[in-house]
Amino acid sequence: MTTSQIDAGELRSWIGRSETRSDVIDPRPVELLSATLDRDDPPPRRGDALPPLWHWLYFLPSFRESDVGPDGHQKRGGFLPPVPLPRRMWAGSRIEWLRPLAIGDEVVRVSRIASVEPKAGKSGALVFVVVRHELSTAGGLALTEEHDIVYRDPPSAEARAGAANAGTPPGPATWKRRIVPDDVLLFRYSALTFNSHRIHYDRRYVTEVEGYPGLVVHGPLLATLLVDLLRRERPAAVLRRFEFRALAPLFDGTAFDVCGRPEDERTASLWAKGAAGATAMRATATSS
Repeated sequence: MTTSQIDAGELRSWIGRSETRSDVIDPRPVELLSATLDRDDPPPRRGDALPPLWHWLYFLPSFRESDVGPDGHQKRGGFLPPVPLPRRMWAGSRIEWLRPLAIGDEVVRVSRIASVEPKAGKSGALVFVVVRHELSTAGGLALTEEHDIVYRDPPSAEARAGAANAGTPPGPATWKRRIVPDDVLLFRYSALTFNSHRIHYDRRYVTEVEGYPGLVVHGPLLATLLVDLLRRERPAAVLRRFEFRALAPLFDGTAFDVCGRPEDERTASLWAKGAAGATAMRATATSS
């Protein structure tokens, strides 16, 4: 599909559309993600601060089985615009913490479509959708997030090969941890986030339909592993801002490194490096 075949006006009519959801920061998902990340955390108790990015364990999608599309995502339309392109990916986020979320908090999330932008890429038409989330507790606004979603046609073999070498590491790493993702890790994270996108657990689908060499590591899992590296290296740091951009996919069965380097007392560069040395994700973390 070309950009000219996309009704940009119709898609932009979704800008400003919003939805509101409520949830309680229950301790059980926190305990389960801690185990999934192979952490030795004490049992979470009411009032404990929620680790950064773990708000993704809440406000989970609850669409009915009859609303599931062929890729496992919800069928197009509803809150998100009905973009007529088959692939949908989490391309990046910018998150700011104004006050900590805590176990036991009752939280309201207001989500709004901030922008819809069709573009022409090397591999065909693209549509970028930015969703802004605002999470509030009884104490007021606690967290804001701008979530970048990209829709696209399936890339050609040449485009996939180019994506594997999309990013170069940003210099030497001070911190490094090797991760060997397997189908159990990806299944557990999909279950924790109620993510039914088939590229993360259905090997036949991801190889025969999507054309990837293996199960795809979730973008938010990769971002969580980057922040987890920072938490291991700077346990006293309180994260205030985090932004990341996904550059290339990583797959199960192939080791990758999560890496980091302090830039000053408050800022750290973080990145994930694949087996061939290319950068799959880059991020910046600002702490106090």
